[in-house]
Amino acid sequence: MGTPQRDRAVSVPGLVVRFSLAGLVVMVLLASVIAALAREAGQDQAIDAAQEVTAVTARGIAEPRLTAQLVDGDPEQLTAFNDAMQRYVLTGSLVRVKLWDADGRVVYSDESRLIGRRYPLGEEEREALVDQRGTDSEISDLTQEENEFERPFGKLLEVYTGVSSSDGEPLLFEAYFRYDAVAAAGQAQWRSYAPPALAALLLLQLVQIPFAWSLARRLQRQQQDRQRLLQHAVDASAAERRRIAGDLHDGVVQQLTGVTYALDAARLEGLDAERDAALVRETAVQLRSSTAALRSLLVDIYPPNLAEEGLPAALTELAEGLQNAGVRVALDVESAADLTPEVSSVLFRSAQEVLRNVVAHSRAQRVEVQARSDGQTAVLVVDDDGRGFDQADLEEQRAAGHLGLRALGDLVARAGGRLEVTSAPGQGTRAEVSVPLR
Repeated sequence: MGTPQRDRAVSVPGLVVRFSLAGLVVMVLLASVIAALAREAGQDQAIDAAQEVTAVTARGIAEPRLTAQLVDGDPEQLTAFNDAMQRYVLTGSLVRVKLWDADGRVVYSDESRLIGRRYPLGEEEREALVDQRGTDSEISDLTQEENEFERPFGKLLEVYTGVSSSDGEPLLFEAYFRYDAVAAAGQAQWRSYAPPALAALLLLQLVQIPFAWSLARRLQRQQQDRQRLLQHAVDASAAERRRIAGDLHDGVVQQLTGVTYALDAARLEGLDAERDAALVRETAVQLRSSTAALRSLLVDIYPPNLAEEGLPAALTELAEGLQNAGVRVALDVESAADLTPEVSSVLFRSAQEVLRNVVAHSRAQRVEVQARSDGQTAVLVVDDDGRGFDQADLEEQRAAGHLGLRALGDLVARAGGRLEVTSAPGQGTRAEVSVPLR
């Protein structure tokens, strides 16, 4: 039991590296989300722009040229309209124009083979034709027969809006845009957002690393403190067992051995009334002393139930051991009767350790024990008139492995309290334990 099982050591660099890697994963995920949103926003903007171009083209260029003769298929009108479309409309990513009537007939297309053919109009196209002012768009379905001549262009965005001929006949103007231009707009939008977004995420990651390092150091210190406290507890337990064994050997065992020798000697020497009476009296004294010593050890090994008996009764019982050892004890502990079991346990353990030191080291004749509470803090004060010590003596004892006061200090500190020991050679020792009431 000399060495407690150790927790796996906390590695500060390892924790920071894991934190950084986790941060990088999160940063990549955030960057991916931002990229997707930026691309989608860019594509939406490009589609909006295509719809706006289509609306302006349909009403500013096409509609003024939509004569009744063109709708009826006049070759000269179609040629003139086609020249206008080729010159002013079919540029850049706009690669196809179609003009439909309500019956699904292609009135005009820059692909002349489509002119005059009939295809069924979809629901959206019919709504746009009736609405006349609305503009809508969708990805072209190149598998449809009406789009057979657009297949070489690849993926297309078709935008349609309603227009009217010069005599008021509703027509549908349809423009086809290369979709790669829309995708390129999304990429351009992402590229515009990428540098500041990535820089902000990277800066956030860099700012967090010092905090992560600090938290890891704190975790490491807490683990070291726990390990130290655990080791102190183990060492204190081992020291306590050695002390109890030593007390038994040097006290009760020696006394009982002496009684045994005396009784054996009397048996061998025969009966002698006067001598036997004195032997019985001496044996009774020795047995009472042994009983008191054993009771004191029992208190050490198995302390009283503080929740049932209260701290004053426990301290009174503890003081009896000192009185049996010839030390006068003055108790003033009744004002500490209503403390919680947790606080009472800390004060009792503190008194136990301090009074044990009084018996073992101080050579005191008189000890005063006070326990009180002001509603905020519980205080235990133990004053003895012994030989005292200086700080150097205390440090030497600690270096030699005497862990009593150090373990007591750790116990009090874990309860949020404070242990103060003041002493000087020839002037006794005062130990004060204060524990907050929580």
